[in-house]
Amino acid sequence: MSFLDRIAECNAHDLAEFRPFVVADARVGWVRHGFAERLRIYKDVFDVGGAAVTLKPRFATFAERSAAMDTVLRDLARQGIVTGWRDEPYPVATAFAAPPLLQMERAGVPQFGVRSYGVHMNGFVRRGDDIDMWVARRAKDKPTYPGMLDNMVAGGQPIGIGPMENLLKECEEEANIPPALARRARPVGAITYCMAAEDGLKPEVQFCYDLELPADFTPVNTDGEIDEFFLWPIARVAEVVRDTGEFKFNCNLAIIDFLVRHGLIGPDHPDYVEIVRGLRR
Repeated sequence: MSFLDRIAECNAHDLAEFRPFVVADARVGWVRHGFAERLRIYKDVFDVGGAAVTLKPRFATFAERSAAMDTVLRDLARQGIVTGWRDEPYPVATAFAAPPLLQMERAGVPQFGVRSYGVHMNGFVRRGDDIDMWVARRAKDKPTYPGMLDNMVAGGQPIGIGPMENLLKECEEEANIPPALARRARPVGAITYCMAAEDGLKPEVQFCYDLELPADFTPVNTDGEIDEFFLWPIARVAEVVRDTGEFKFNCNLAIIDFLVRHGLIGPDHPDYVEIVRGLRR
């Protein structure tokens, strides 16, 4: 197994299995063909054709579009088709900085193949020339990827707040990192990928941060989403990423990016160019 395997897993998809999802004359997502056929029952909300699924143009405002989508998603949740409802609205837009055309419940985002965003923070400790990294284990009762390994802090990007504000919130909730310490986190770039999953398509952007922590700091989860934390030598973290599927899929990419930026995967690595290219598809 290799780092390239982890990157390939996050980019496995075939757009021939999907048709565009269109809002206000703009493609904002991708809908699997079988799911598109399910949407035909919502004939007052969508125009479902063989070439695309279109939110009806009579929904002309952000509020109208959001309300129509919410009605559909709640009905799909009652049917068990949309699962893991969080009451966490995500923006639907043509680009990160573009005005959102509507908002929709996070749990329904993959079904419509809408690009989502998140923050991932690698917390680490320096010991001379060595680096240890904090690793989290997700709670076993989480609705998604229960019990898997995760970055020290990570979370989806909801509507209405910026990435740094979101990171500070997640730092407090997931690891009890005081705001003054969390603000030392450095934005170090973004990773992008597009993965087909059971619940739809996930074209995602993750904003990456590094936070160097004091040796005497120990994270404590406060929101029940993390079962435990480990402080591992970076070589062990790299080995687990490279050789296993223990980490949640996109956390692998955030860690590989860390390894590249800190010179732990360098130009002498035989897959270096492909790794660097693969982190930003």
